[in-house]
Amino acid sequence: MKKLVIFGGGYLARIVANAVLNDLLPEYDLVGIYARTVSKAVDIAAVMNQHGKPCKVCTSLDELLSLKPDYLVEAASPAAMKSLTLPTLKNGTSIVTLSIGALADTDFYKEAIETARLNGTRIYIASGATGGFDVLRTATLMGNAKARFFNEKGADRLRRSPVYDPVMETEKHIVFSGTAREAIGVFPTGLNVSVAASLASVGPEEMQVTMQSTPGFIGDTQRVEIANDQVRAVVDVYSATPEIAGWSVVSTLINIVSPIVF
Repeated sequence: MKKLVIFGGGYLARIVANAVLNDLLPEYDLVGIYARTVSKAVDIAAVMNQHGKPCKVCTSLDELLSLKPDYLVEAASPAAMKSLTLPTLKNGTSIVTLSIGALADTDFYKEAIETARLNGTRIYIASGATGGFDVLRTATLMGNAKARFFNEKGADRLRRSPVYDPVMETEKHIVFSGTAREAIGVFPTGLNVSVAASLASVGPEEMQVTMQSTPGFIGDTQRVEIANDQVRAVVDVYSATPEIAGWSVVSTLINIVSPIVF
């Protein structure tokens, strides 16, 4: 059995925990959980323990890593991902992450790669609310590829952001246009998937990103396009809620141990 821990206690962490509980991840034991809000970790662990699956509530990353897990699921934030990556990899623990925005920092990205190599560990990038990483990588390897990313949100999702303008309440509005690296600086959590798509293809400096605000729009649209001299591909995903991101972690965990990998 593989020992699994979760860093984060929100909605997406609960999806992963429930997948373990419901035997969708039969090759994993969820042995520990840490959350900044301790009560959230307590709630998740209590449900696991009630069903005969012992799960420890940890109060620090060090305590979580002391359980010697094989895999850590990061379901918190890019800032959390940045703080936990190196000590986790050095612990001999691989990471499954949703907060890919942390890897837009080139120096940190290189350090994470080197640390993983030295310690025989890996960082698995879950697809989150997008997909098509295989075709993105393939088209890029063929050469001369260009890629762009489009995101659509409702105005209500942007009211507390630095780009908010009252015009968004009544009109479609392009609120951001730039590279994936620039996007993650403006939207630390809202455009993580653009960084994931860029890392799978042309890189954060070359991936062009556009975000559109649409009045009354519910959910998210994530559209990534890539083209080279021979291939053009479009991956267009609409999600009404963030639930798909949590399930993408479950899918990644299944792939890690599966004899057939999709």
